[in-house]
Amino acid sequence: MAEHIKTDICVIGGGSGGLSVAAGAAQMGAQTVLVEGHKMGGDCLNYGCVPSKALLAAAERAHIGASNKPFGVAATRPKVDFAAVMAHVRETIEAIEPVDSVERFSGLGVRVIEETGKFIDRKTLKAGKMTITAKRFVIATGSVAAVPNIRGLKSVPYLTNETIFTLTRQPKHLLIIGGGPIGAEMAQAFCRLGSAVTVLEADKVLGREDQELSAHVKSQLIADGVMLVEGARIAAVSHKGTKTTVKLKNGEEISGDALLVAAGRAPNLAALNLAKAGVAVSDEGQPHIKVDKRLRSSNKKIFAIGDVNGGPQFTHAAGYQAGLVIRNILFFLPAKVNFAALPRVTYTNPELASVGLSESAAREKFAAIKVLRWPFEENDRARAERDMRGMVKVITTRNGRILGASIVGKGAGDLLAPWTMALAQGLPISAMAGVIAPYPTRGEASKRAAGDYYTPTLFGPRTRKVVGLLSLLRR
Repeated sequence: MAEHIKTDICVIGGGSGGLSVAAGAAQMGAQTVLVEGHKMGGDCLNYGCVPSKALLAAAERAHIGASNKPFGVAATRPKVDFAAVMAHVRETIEAIEPVDSVERFSGLGVRVIEETGKFIDRKTLKAGKMTITAKRFVIATGSVAAVPNIRGLKSVPYLTNETIFTLTRQPKHLLIIGGGPIGAEMAQAFCRLGSAVTVLEADKVLGREDQELSAHVKSQLIADGVMLVEGARIAAVSHKGTKTTVKLKNGEEISGDALLVAAGRAPNLAALNLAKAGVAVSDEGQPHIKVDKRLRSSNKKIFAIGDVNGGPQFTHAAGYQAGLVIRNILFFLPAKVNFAALPRVTYTNPELASVGLSESAAREKFAAIKVLRWPFEENDRARAERDMRGMVKVITTRNGRILGASIVGKGAGDLLAPWTMALAQGLPISAMAGVIAPYPTRGEASKRAAGDYYTPTLFGPRTRKVVGLLSLLRR
């Protein structure tokens, strides 16, 4: 028998954003229903952040022995047991699963419905045999791998982020279409685990990042043995036996025994029946739900957060938007989205982390900027660890307002946190320059980069004259 549910908030999608809304709303006393037709935890737990970082950690273990010799330790390359590596990936997911489970959320007071939801009118959702009427809906259905329109691609066996972590046999030669963060991370992971890897990128590998810094990552990928093909124009893809072949428009053919499509993400709208709900969809780029600054769709009682609204496709972006939606729905506060201080990280080794404006973006917006750099070659901790790759790069206005910061090097994602806070709080460069950084740490590089803002003035002729005059007055 069909059941009709009335609730305060109905969240559609049990990924990171949807779970954050559901947990927060329920614990604050709102009647909350969560509809999830696939896996709790969504893309991040099952197919994205968690398994990819687990795989990268295993790959780092396999690689690190090769660089032992300068430390006086025998350089050895361990034998990789690919099945055991993938078991490690699964165990990592399983260890985190309880946090995102139906049982936990039910315990928080959320009613979880394990069905796919679709709208039947502007205020009603159908999920299985149930219909749900809510005062407010929050769509958090995330995204899926975008499949480019390449001749033959749909007829060959290809992998996406949803299937690559289920492999039981290690590819001998992995072909990757797409050189963004996912493509770069998987390229390094599989290469360090022993696969030959070729990355085919239509533009530049990590092309959305500062090219001065991404060059360090590309250099390491090449050193690891990854073949990078930039400006690749793919004419067709074919498969015969166990071999997949990519044919380029210049006539070149590259073959491998596995193909990963990592050519971006597409918002997951397919099952929602948005027209019935009066929710407008953008036809620019990948179709996505159009939202205002408060994350409301064209139907003001329906909000959309995370990848599905066409914004930055990061787990932490979805979590941030979840907090705004709770404020807007439960407390009637006009909380508006602002991504000016949204950090992003590519988890290769070295890592590449950025927040705010890049140098090129800043030059487009401001007549005059200052670019501050400090290489890890000048950092004592980096020297002690014999890993001096990369730098800290900071962009400011002429008067010292921080516009952006990028770091490439070991642990760059962690090192970015102070810059993210500084940008979010509107702190001037003097705040970072005045930090007492513990010695020896890589964090000193950020302080030194900030201090570089004052170097031309502090150690210039004018300062020398002032010091000279003051010395005459000193007895």
